[in-house]
Amino acid sequence: MAKKTSGGKQGDEQSRKLIAQNKKARHDYHIDDTYECGLVLVGTEVKSLRQGRASLVDGFADVDGGEVWLHNVHIPEYAQGTWTNHSARRKRKLLLHRTEIARIERKVSEKGFTLVPLSLYFKDGRAKVEIAVARGKKEFDKRHTLAARQANREKEQALGRRLKGMDE
Repeated sequence: MAKKTSGGKQGDEQSRKLIAQNKKARHDYHIDDTYECGLVLVGTEVKSLRQGRASLVDGFADVDGGEVWLHNVHIPEYAQGTWTNHSARRKRKLLLHRTEIARIERKVSEKGFTLVPLSLYFKDGRAKVEIAVARGKKEFDKRHTLAARQANREKEQALGRRLKGMDE
């Protein structure tokens, strides 16, 4: 049977190169929906991203005038760039379908929802960002998540010990 090289799950997984990930976003927010967006970038930004340099820590997105904009994502200046170099924290336009923008705008207009970037990566040679419509977690939610993760880890360890024949 022939292997698919483009499209589908197999091709997507092979051609995706992760640049930056916002691990704190999954800790601080309940993720509701995720969207894959293209980015409007200048040449030196792409070259800097290809070197694997970016930070999504303070990043957020908002809908303005029927367009989605990404703010505070740090893409450092390209070292070999000249006077044409970009500003590190400029706002960048995200590329989405009109129906997706309308859906996002409806959701974000509700109280408590925001748009956060989850990851930045290259897919088939094009820079993409995964954004999420998310609701902020309260402090007790974070503690509950950590406690559930710890309990699950202990359960897995106990199961592993039992399967190996070790005494508790």
